[in-house]
Amino acid sequence: FRSEAEVRHIGLYRDEESLEPVTYYVKLPDSFPEDTLVLVVDPMLATGGSATATIDLFRKRGVRDIKFLCLIASTEGIARLRTDHPDVPLYTVSIDDHLNDKGYIVPGLGDAGDRTFGT
Repeated sequence: FRSEAEVRHIGLYRDEESLEPVTYYVKLPDSFPEDTLVLVVDPMLATGGSATATIDLFRKRGVRDIKFLCLIASTEGIARLRTDHPDVPLYTVSIDDHLNDKGYIVPGLGDAGDRTFGT
């Protein structure tokens, strides 16, 4: 059992046309200790693309114990996460109704990146 926690940042954004994730920053070790627990934290789970891409990055490095945490999730994002990574537990505060044609959660909170970084 390791008592310390490490924080990592993986930079992804969603392509506005394809709605698929684009990775622009990953700085992770090539592998992790066998007992590593990773908590993937994102404000929103919309299409599920970024969640899946992030989990894939950790899986490629041998991490098996992963949990996904978010504030708001769409039914579509939940479905994709369940399909792509059925063994990853999902914790959310709220499930909103659906996505609009731009891939935003309805009713949602607006764009999380814009809210966080004031853009």
